[in-house]
Amino acid sequence: MPQNKVPLIKLCTMLSKTIQEGLNNQVLMEAQSSQAYLAMASWAEIQPGLEGVTEFFFRQSDEERVHMLKLIRFINERGGFATVPALEQPVVTFKSLNYVFKEFLAHELKVSGSINELVHLALAEKDYATHNFLQWYVTEQMEEERTARTLNDKLEMIGDDRSGLYLFDRDILNYGGQDAGKK
Repeated sequence: MPQNKVPLIKLCTMLSKTIQEGLNNQVLMEAQSSQAYLAMASWAEIQPGLEGVTEFFFRQSDEERVHMLKLIRFINERGGFATVPALEQPVVTFKSLNYVFKEFLAHELKVSGSINELVHLALAEKDYATHNFLQWYVTEQMEEERTARTLNDKLEMIGDDRSGLYLFDRDILNYGGQDAGKK
């Protein structure tokens, strides 16, 4: 190759290595979220009377996969290389329904922290296209955290009341996750 020619791939790369690495780490986090929620759905499905919770977590799992695919496409469209991550086995059994929802909230807070770090990185590198792209995730995480907090609050309010748990299970699909695959 002549010395004055830059390979075409270099001209098309609009992501720094640092941003690409951060986005690929987020791909991993979204994939892990999808797996964790799939495990929660599977656990709930074998518990008596938790059909609503089961469907909620199946939808959450689907939604996280959509988030992952959106990141993969962005990375590749910006000239980077999105990598498909290897995943560890998620936790598959849970002490209680309350524990599942505490884990759900903790996981969403962790994802929010990761998104915030990416936003900070994009601004530090003056990568305004990535910053703009990530704003969708910032808004999404605000909704996810609100949903997780609301559901935890409701479970705390219900306590050991089985009729309350019945209503919770019936009504859970009114909280987040209902637009899985549409975002």
